[in-house]
Amino acid sequence: MRLDLHIHTRPRSSCSTIDPKELVLEARRVGLDGLCLTEHNRLWNRSEIEELAKEGGICIFRGNEITTNQGDVLVFGYEEEVPGVVMIQELRKKVQAVGGLMIAAHPFRGFLLFGITQLQMDVDQACRRTIFQYVDGVEIGNCKVTDTENEMALRVSERLGLLALAGSDAHRLDEVGRCMNILEREVHSEQELIEELRAGRFTTNWRRS
Repeated sequence: MRLDLHIHTRPRSSCSTIDPKELVLEARRVGLDGLCLTEHNRLWNRSEIEELAKEGGICIFRGNEITTNQGDVLVFGYEEEVPGVVMIQELRKKVQAVGGLMIAAHPFRGFLLFGITQLQMDVDQACRRTIFQYVDGVEIGNCKVTDTENEMALRVSERLGLLALAGSDAHRLDEVGRCMNILEREVHSEQELIEELRAGRFTTNWRRS
């Protein structure tokens, strides 16, 4: 099952130009079997998701990209909207309590200019970032960041034993499906998706451009 875990649409994410109905058509065109809508600090209504999925003939799951004091986190299985900036320790407690999943989104975005090169950050130093103490996985394939930043995320996930996932972080239609996860089994609910990801029954396939 080919799944893009990180997509933004308008108007829920003001930074996106993707119309939801155009999204499902494009997702099918590029060969996706499913996708996750992960708006910034906003959660889709379940009935709206079901209607959109039925119209588009594709599986759609809900997520949320939440802004924390340690960086952006993709959250699955958590039903609450979280406006503003939240302490990652508190978010972790709430998400764990409902059996949800937390993925560090693009954790090294911008570090090519401001971190990895100038500060000579190595993997050991990168692993000490606070965010990695409170997540289940790391986004190691994101088409909005550089190959160097994705590579650092991969090396950190391997060193810390965290899940290594991919998501396009699409804000435009031409970005949809560039980064995906290929699940070994089909999933039909957010809970099943979380179980498969947590069990590591997937591989990643991604390209930045």
